[in-house]
Amino acid sequence: MKVVLFCGGYGMRMRDGGSSTPKPMVPVGPRPLLWHVMRYYAHYGHRDFVLCLGYGAQQIKDFFLRYDEAASNDFVLQGGEVHLLDSDISDWRITFVDTGQDSAIGERLRRVRPHLEHEAMFLANYADVLTDAPIDAMVSQFEANPTAVAQLLAVPPQAAFHVVDLIEGNRVESITALKDMAIQENGGYLILRPEIFDYIPEGGDLVGDACAALAKEGRLAAYPYSGFWHPADTVKERVALEALYQAGSTPWMPWRQVALY
Repeated sequence: MKVVLFCGGYGMRMRDGGSSTPKPMVPVGPRPLLWHVMRYYAHYGHRDFVLCLGYGAQQIKDFFLRYDEAASNDFVLQGGEVHLLDSDISDWRITFVDTGQDSAIGERLRRVRPHLEHEAMFLANYADVLTDAPIDAMVSQFEANPTAVAQLLAVPPQAAFHVVDLIEGNRVESITALKDMAIQENGGYLILRPEIFDYIPEGGDLVGDACAALAKEGRLAAYPYSGFWHPADTVKERVALEALYQAGSTPWMPWRQVALY
């Protein structure tokens, strides 16, 4: 099953003030965030990727054109030659598509439609969130729901804010931690059928336009998940992921055994 990854955003909230690195290329350990997302899908057998490029496209292209397998695999060095004991991407197929510098997510998806012909369904991801959600179970649920055009991963809110319930007279009736409320947020891991293109207007948004319309028709499904799910949308979140990696706590890396890649 093909995997569409939206890699063209500016990632302004992740900037540290001086870096111009596109968000998907910000490192977690020795590899960029994008690699971690792709490696997760590849672990489950989904190795045909379509990258929707925009800002920082050349950096993403250069990373794969100059890919160094030795950076994340064991190897033997003998007589000046490197003999890899494993490989990351040798069986991956990656399509690089320029989808515009400032395009909305829905428009980026529209522009890669020719690369999704004959796909009964496909996966899609914002490439800025890591999880250990069971993709096989997510796909099975979607396959069993033929009327659904889209399915998203639904996760508990991550923000540490509190919600204030006001009544007349500006009196606070209650205050509740957002994470304790019976609400879910879009976790960014989507499964789509080709009909999704009928719901995306030119220049439109995938979730705000297409998924919102599908929800009104009862054709949007969700896979609720309360396990590990960690965004990397801000500097603080990226630093937290790096700390987990350095501590050896990497639930988003099911392929990882003992060695730190």
